[in-house]
Amino acid sequence: MIRLFAAVAIPPAIAEGLVRRQTGLDGARWRPPEALHITLRFFGEVKEDVADDLDGELARTAGAPMELQLEGAGAFGDGADVHAIWAGVAESLALKQLAGRCEQAARRAGLKAEKRNYRPHVTLAYLRRADPAKVAQWIQANNLLQSPPFHVDRFGLYSSRLSPQGSSYRLEREYGLA
Repeated sequence: MIRLFAAVAIPPAIAEGLVRRQTGLDGARWRPPEALHITLRFFGEVKEDVADDLDGELARTAGAPMELQLEGAGAFGDGADVHAIWAGVAESLALKQLAGRCEQAARRAGLKAEKRNYRPHVTLAYLRRADPAKVAQWIQANNLLQSPPFHVDRFGLYSSRLSPQGSSYRLEREYGLA
């Protein structure tokens, strides 16, 4: 079994700007620059043969290059249950369509449909027992976040390994957008 997801990597120059914002929350497990990405579809634990089928389906996923921009900040969870903070992604029809094509590829490979609505974001930190007031302060201080636009001409299939220090990711395959 291998834990997989499809994502758009954040360019190093954009990641640097995000890393500068990774302060001010006690107990936050900040994500390193190389782990910053916009998930297109989380596939979860899949068998090796299904992973091969998924790779083949994703390789046939068509899409045009696009410009993306990060915009705003927020959190997942409420009050004492807040568990992650993120940078938002400006509205992009092309990104939503690419995520939809990754969903279709997953179904063709035999995976179950994703039930959650697609909400593009870049996870900046995972939180444990964070002070909700401090999280609200961090969001307020960062809610005007706006990156320069960046060009996306590829996406990747990543594996994820869990550890007590957090997840580590490895690019397994890359797919061009033309």
